[in-house]
Amino acid sequence: MKEFVNIGIVGVSGRGSGMLRELLKCDGVRVPAVCDKYEDRANRGAEIVKEEVGTDANVYLDYKEMFEKENLDGVYVATTWITHSRIAVDAMKAGIHVAMEVGGAASIEECWQLVRTSEETGKFCMLLENCCYDRNEMAIFNMVKKGVFGEIIHMAGGYQHDLRDEISLGRENRHGRLFNFQMRNGELYPTHQLGPITKVLGINRGNRFVSLVSMASKSRGLNEWIKNNKGEDYDLANYNFNEGDIVTTMLKCANGETVVLTHDCSLPRHYSRAYRVQGTKGIYMEDGESIYIEGQTKHEEGDWMHHPEDFEGYREEYEHPLWKKYQQDGVHAGHGGMDYLVLSAFAESVRLDAKPPIDVYDTAVMMAVTCLSEQSIALGSAPVAFPDFTNGMWIDREEPRRGKFCLDEVCEEYFEEVTAE
Repeated sequence: MKEFVNIGIVGVSGRGSGMLRELLKCDGVRVPAVCDKYEDRANRGAEIVKEEVGTDANVYLDYKEMFEKENLDGVYVATTWITHSRIAVDAMKAGIHVAMEVGGAASIEECWQLVRTSEETGKFCMLLENCCYDRNEMAIFNMVKKGVFGEIIHMAGGYQHDLRDEISLGRENRHGRLFNFQMRNGELYPTHQLGPITKVLGINRGNRFVSLVSMASKSRGLNEWIKNNKGEDYDLANYNFNEGDIVTTMLKCANGETVVLTHDCSLPRHYSRAYRVQGTKGIYMEDGESIYIEGQTKHEEGDWMHHPEDFEGYREEYEHPLWKKYQQDGVHAGHGGMDYLVLSAFAESVRLDAKPPIDVYDTAVMMAVTCLSEQSIALGSAPVAFPDFTNGMWIDREEPRRGKFCLDEVCEEYFEEVTAE
């Protein structure tokens, strides 16, 4: 393992700047260079590096120039959704490992470019799906591996987040989400909760998605918000947004499981990823953090259907060893601590020059849901086939790299000191 690695930054907006601070806290990470097409944001990135670790970072407005001039081991990409892949491809061709912020693909070809470039260069492309490292999700993964839910039959999740202000004010805030809602209609942000779902279902390792169906509602939420907050004369007040207020996507797995995803960002609501894990022995539902395990859940006789148990007790019993250690060491900020964990997983993989816990095949699968859902909706909610980005290797993949950040198995041997306490 390298003692230190150089990580470049491309994209220093709100998300990029927050993650930059977390990345600088990861073991063995140096940030010698930052890049953004907006000069003020690029300069702000250099200021953050100075504030956090006291070193100077070179500033670039062109990421290709940064790749050419800097000796980078890895790069963190947090630009607009439609630019992630092209930057990642250029980085891998320049001999640089990639960590890429979440977002859906514009085309299946885009996903294949990521896969083929990674295979040809030997450089990895890791989607930073931080929800895979959330405390509850990791405890549930541990429960699944221990057979608590029995055989998994169905899962659900989504991105249910009131973002009307962020979307509507995209031009003022230089945020690219607006243009996607104007021009596209599909599951635009699939990877929350799809990341944890793919790991539970063993997607790309003994299982895969084979087909997808999507349906979109009408669009009214953004117009309502704009009229109420910007006025009837605002130029987008009566704009005909393509993106439906609610997009529902169903996926079928090769092994028979089903998945439902919900995209819900333009109506008033509380935040939820609506995680649901349902098997032959029980069910977990994020909303209400409720759980029912047959033969274990405490309930009054004949009333189990109306009184599922609170999840907290199960989480304490089945806490993932990574989170046990994390709590001992001190949880960092950033979405409850999962931002630091996913960045630490990336940094460790770069330092080891080894396969990441979310590889390019996982990345392609999660991103592909967006363009496939657009196709399905455009065809009247017709089923569409899901590509196999492993080209058949999902049937007999090589064993995953074991380690404390592994998302395919619970590697207890890396936490012996923690589990002994």
